Amino acid sequence: MAFVKKIFLLSLLFLCACAVAAQNTDVSTNAADKLIAAARDSSAMILVQQVNIEGNKRTKDFIILREVHFKAGDSIALHQLNQELQQARQQVYNTGLFNEVTVDVSALSESNIAVNIHLKERWYIFPILKFQLVDRNINEWIQKYHADLGRVVYGVKFTHYNLSGRRDLLRFTFLNGFTRNYALTYIRPMSNKLLTNGFSAGVGYLQNKEFIYQTSADNKPVFFNNGDFSRRQVYVNLGYTIRKNILDAHTFSAGFVHVELTDSIARHPYNPNYLKDSATAQNYIDLGYTYQYTNANNATYPLKGVLANIKVVKRGLGFSGGVNMIYAEGLYGRYWDLKNNWYASVQLLGKITLPFNQPYINQRALGYNDINLRGLELYVVDGVAYGLSRSTLKRKLFTLRLPSPIRSTKFPKIPFTVFAKTYTDWGYVYNKAEYRTNLNNKMLYSGGFGIDILTLYDINLRLEYSFNQLGKNGLFLQAQSGL
Repeated sequence: MAFVKKIFLLSLLFLCACAVAAQNTDVSTNAADKLIAAARDSSAMILVQQVNIEGNKRTKDFIILREVHFKAGDSIALHQLNQELQQARQQVYNTGLFNEVTVDVSALSESNIAVNIHLKERWYIFPILKFQLVDRNINEWIQKYHADLGRVVYGVKFTHYNLSGRRDLLRFTFLNGFTRNYALTYIRPMSNKLLTNGFSAGVGYLQNKEFIYQTSADNKPVFFNNGDFSRRQVYVNLGYTIRKNILDAHTFSAGFVHVELTDSIARHPYNPNYLKDSATAQNYIDLGYTYQYTNANNATYPLKGVLANIKVVKRGLGFSGGVNMIYAEGLYGRYWDLKNNWYASVQLLGKITLPFNQPYINQRALGYNDINLRGLELYVVDGVAYGLSRSTLKRKLFTLRLPSPIRSTKFPKIPFTVFAKTYTDWGYVYNKAEYRTNLNNKMLYSGGFGIDILTLYDINLRLEYSFNQLGKNGLFLQAQSGL
């Protein structure tokens, strides 16, 4: 235990010392540098006479130009030109539509330039056939369960990330077997002439034979499975987004959910508080507001900049009795380029739910959807309020490009970038005394070191060796995708 604490504290002190000296620099070395070097007065204004785009076969020009904060006819101070070009590249890349974005300039005269945006589009259509065993391996499935297809999830997930060339997403899910999931989602982030407003809509139906109905005293999820579909859910949701500026967006949402459980869940020895008051069915409406701020070089794997969001949701239309919950959660991430391939980051996350007396279904805190302490991935900590801090220091080791195993003019080579890192996490989860478990209402901490492998579509493979306050340590493999 003492050894873990020493590693944890030393890593935290090292990270804090580096972060204090951090400088946010990302200066391009393209033709803009030559213009600046040749200029007599770096504060002189230069006219953007043209903005040229090439490489976008499907994406409409106006969708790309929407992300560029200057336009043809604008003037830019020469000493700010590199910064402006970098900001444009960053915003276009963060649309998620392109694998590569480069921005350069060409001089048309002493005071006029053309800005050139070069793009490599991603594949936008992803039909994925799914066949997944719910058992530990194929031998157990065959020998113990005689290859029972009832213990398999199969079907198709289809996603088009740029349906009309306007950055609109269509997703269709049809899964059957051990879990049934039928869903349809459409998102159009820019639907008006000014490209400032957008909307989303979704509908879905889920059935589960196995689901978490309780958390054990030692913070392990406890599953219910009676061999039949025991949990059903139907949902419909709508959203409306206002994005007048490039860096931030406001989203208003409304959704209706119907949840239905098998009767035995609401009785002992199971969990009468799953939906509260031994209920086996519930209808509720969620009304929400989300503010999102994105000013980072890569929204999925940021190395420099700021990411932040705040979300407030009111569940149920009443303010006493029945379904009554309001929660607020937020994230603030700060990322520094320390130069010489060194990077640091701090993420702060938190959530509070009111009132504190909530059913089990509304008590999720740490251990869900990648919101956890690295080193406590195997545990869940329920509560009505939590705070989480994650600090990371990393160094880029190398980048290489390997030939693609399939012939592709779009991706003749596949890039891989490898980072080594060390990290420390702190967390705290509050819950009422009657729901307290081993990890509630106490300071949680963990630390470790690992490797990140970043490749196409911002796919990030994370190999991490972590320590935690329970005296446990182990190797964890995680995967995250920009898809």
